[in-house]
Amino acid sequence: MSLVAGDGSRAAKSPASGSPPDAPLPGARWHLPAPPGPTLSELFAGSPRDAGWTNFLLAQADRGKPLLWIQDRMAILESGRIYPPGLGRGELIHVEARDARAALWAMEEGVRCSGLAAVIGELWGDPQALDFTATRRLAVAAERSGVPCWLVRLGGTANLSGARMRWRIASGPSLANPFDPRAPGISAWDAELFRARGHQPGRWSIAHEAGAFRLVAAPGSGALEQVERLRA
Repeated sequence: MSLVAGDGSRAAKSPASGSPPDAPLPGARWHLPAPPGPTLSELFAGSPRDAGWTNFLLAQADRGKPLLWIQDRMAILESGRIYPPGLGRGELIHVEARDARAALWAMEEGVRCSGLAAVIGELWGDPQALDFTATRRLAVAAERSGVPCWLVRLGGTANLSGARMRWRIASGPSLANPFDPRAPGISAWDAELFRARGHQPGRWSIAHEAGAFRLVAAPGSGALEQVERLRA
């Protein structure tokens, strides 16, 4: 996949990193692959207990508008209820749905409200109500209203879906803390885009700081292998 550095210029090959010629160097501002407009995207957590994807999503949401966050009952029981004060955002609307069918209904109603920054829905497993038709309806509603919608799958399988982009996100080793080497630094992720309309699949080790996504390490540098060892 050809990537372009944030200033619009292609980064030169770095012999030390072993990155391909078209890849930006580690630490470079990086443009997250994105659809041409707001739509439905699907995210699979690296593991049901890995909540690192939360900051990955929040980094992409408009901070000037309320955020609608919906969890079905099983997602809350298995992975925990969100704690709004800990998210570092302004207005947030939290909905607890009794099951996946109710959660999908709330998501579809919410995504039609143009005053929202985004709609995030957490579903556990592979509920019967979550089929291609349900995801297609969410995608169409999001595209009509201009409100991004994220369907977060916890412990689920990547079955047939109408989502335009499908990610697997797992927490990676945090970056070094510049003030205290014993303290954790900025969060980082192992991000895999395994299906998307208009984009080739790819996998990157990334972080978000100063309002931008950045590559933690270039492809082929061994950073992703380190992530896999830590997850094993």
